[in-house]
Amino acid sequence: MASKLKKLGEGKQIIEYKNNYKIAIVVSEYYLEEINAKLLNACMNILVNNNIKATNIYIEYVPGAFELTAGAQIMFEKYHPDAVITLGCVIKGDTDHDKYINHAVSQGITMLSIQYKKPFIFGLLTPNTMKQALERSGGKHGNKGAEVAEACLKMIDLAHKLK
Repeated sequence: MASKLKKLGEGKQIIEYKNNYKIAIVVSEYYLEEINAKLLNACMNILVNNNIKATNIYIEYVPGAFELTAGAQIMFEKYHPDAVITLGCVIKGDTDHDKYINHAVSQGITMLSIQYKKPFIFGLLTPNTMKQALERSGGKHGNKGAEVAEACLKMIDLAHKLK
């Protein structure tokens, strides 16, 4: 969804909601202060601005990006939300660890969506540098947290429309 031509998460109202949708958000503590708190704030702003009640948003933290999948499953089984959003960041380092983590998380989130037939939204930044991460968490490229919140709302709407 991201491109050089589109600023991520511009914050417009997505759709008028008539139901009391519940959303779970799992946030990685790794890079929490630098990146993930900004993603979470932007995500929350979009949800609340689109009539999702703050009391229907459940937020939990996991140690790192690799744990996002397990955290998402635990939260889904506990709260039975209409959707789960995962937020985190893995920055390329001197090794290929980022590729393994990013692949595992993307596959895990996809499998949860299939298993539970609900939207599980992939909000993991996969930049090469801290500068790129900052640009995608409120910098010149917008905020991925807002973008995934928008995607979440659209997927919930699609799921309810096609029931």
